[in-house]
Amino acid sequence: MLVSLTWDYLRHHKGKVAAVLVLQLLQSIASLLLPALNAAIIDDGVIAADIPRIWQLGGLMLVVTVLQVLAIGAAIYVGAGLAMGLGHHLRAEVFGKVQSFGRSELHHFGPASLITRSTNDVSQVQMVVHMTFTIIVMAPIMGVGGIIMAAAQDVVLSGLFVIIVPVLGLFTFGMMVRLGPLYKVQQTRVDTINRLLREQLTGVRVIRAFLRQHAQKMRFREANDNMREVWLKIGTTWAFMLPVIQMIVGLSSVAIVWFGGHRIADGGMQVGALLAFINYLMQILMAIMMAAMMFMMVPRARVSADRIGAVLNTAVDIEAPVDPTPLPPSPAAFAAENATVQYDDADRPVLDSLSLTLTPGTTTAIVGGTGSGKTTLVHLLSRMVDPVSGSVTLGGIDIRSFDPTLLRTRIALVPQKAYLFAGTIASTITGTRGDVDVDEERVWAALDAAQATEFVAKLDDGLASRVDPGGRNLSGGQRQRLTIARALYRAMAGDVDLVIFDDSFSALDFATDQRLRHALPSAIPGAAVLIVAQRISTIRTADRIVVVDGGRDVGQGTHEELMKTCTTYQEIVSSQLSEEEAA
Repeated sequence: MLVSLTWDYLRHHKGKVAAVLVLQLLQSIASLLLPALNAAIIDDGVIAADIPRIWQLGGLMLVVTVLQVLAIGAAIYVGAGLAMGLGHHLRAEVFGKVQSFGRSELHHFGPASLITRSTNDVSQVQMVVHMTFTIIVMAPIMGVGGIIMAAAQDVVLSGLFVIIVPVLGLFTFGMMVRLGPLYKVQQTRVDTINRLLREQLTGVRVIRAFLRQHAQKMRFREANDNMREVWLKIGTTWAFMLPVIQMIVGLSSVAIVWFGGHRIADGGMQVGALLAFINYLMQILMAIMMAAMMFMMVPRARVSADRIGAVLNTAVDIEAPVDPTPLPPSPAAFAAENATVQYDDADRPVLDSLSLTLTPGTTTAIVGGTGSGKTTLVHLLSRMVDPVSGSVTLGGIDIRSFDPTLLRTRIALVPQKAYLFAGTIASTITGTRGDVDVDEERVWAALDAAQATEFVAKLDDGLASRVDPGGRNLSGGQRQRLTIARALYRAMAGDVDLVIFDDSFSALDFATDQRLRHALPSAIPGAAVLIVAQRISTIRTADRIVVVDGGRDVGQGTHEELMKTCTTYQEIVSSQLSEEEAA
């Protein structure tokens, strides 16, 4: 997976990849030439007292060194650019794939794991690619070239490599086998840490309100201890590996000096050749150590690549058909016909044989107890889930025949949880960024219908006022009204057939709630309105009220009709209103 994942990007940049290989080859050849030139200076220049020869060889060494510096600098620059580009590409691919996920895919991975995969895992793959272009490409050239150049200095002494190289290689392979599973466990425990942090930061108020600080602290401590345990094992392995490698290198140097000294004493080798041989040994061992370092990093990157690949290769349940049907002209009616929704991990349907029609220009309300399937109906209409039986249609055509992205352009949704993106009031409502011109008249019209004009007009910068991520610098009611204005801004363009308010009035006071509902018909006259609510006062004036209980439709009609025919509705009303208010 690591190779295929990186090659999908690198094959489009073959020129840069070839440039890195050529530059690394040049700098490796230059590195291999330097010890030989140094040996020639000692043997042909210093010992022979030939000053011109020393200047000649010294100048050549200087040229080779400059060439080496330029080549390695250019290789690192181009290689780093390729690695950064790969990271950018992978993050964009993961983000785009996650945007296509439905409920089941998001539930399978979990937000914490998806965050880790798009950040930490991508960084691991990016780092390995960077190290590949700067180290692993050079390592085999330095290793093989060093052996050849050392043999050229003295064939007999190079026989020591038959012992040194296999010993170092076997030790490195053993360390790689041990570290691979540890890195896999490490990434899983990073997921756990991220999940707990996300839960505790999101629910910090609830934790404090119910005095659960100690329990949450113990949960995090356990996860942190598990993380520390695997990090200690990895660190201990590295701490053991590096001194052993240094010991092998030191013993190898001692052996070469010992046997090389005897070769010089016997006249079979010159002093400069011995120094060159020692330098080549260092280069060979350095190449093996660089390869070992890569072998240590590759298992972790391979695990990360597998995790990224699992996201990218996930088959999405809800996809656009190969030949999507064009959307019908607006306005068109959404309708559910005996629609049943049951999740894979549920033992009964969330929605059971539900039927309703959302005609343009009308207001339909959904009411029911917690867990009765109201929000699932919202997901069904926007095709975030598909029915296991029955159908949902737009203009009489099954919505599964449309491109989901285009289908959702016909829906303006105010979600159950008000969330605002960072930017300004104008960018939050219009969804634009940068210097894009916005229709301020339409923005103010949406704010006016959402009952947000008063507080926005009081802000010092008006529509240019800053909005923090999530709308943290605004009150709950202000966030709610801006979220509603965002949906109304889209609906006012005239190409939206359905505006959904998923329990979106809970943060509003009764007076604001009433004014907003009265403003809706004139603000979006051509669209159907679906209101999901708990408050009877919010939905009692709707053209049609649908009562759901346990996922089943137990009654449809106006408020007056349901008060006479639907027991469930009567119970909901009696729990909120007096007999005089309900009449």
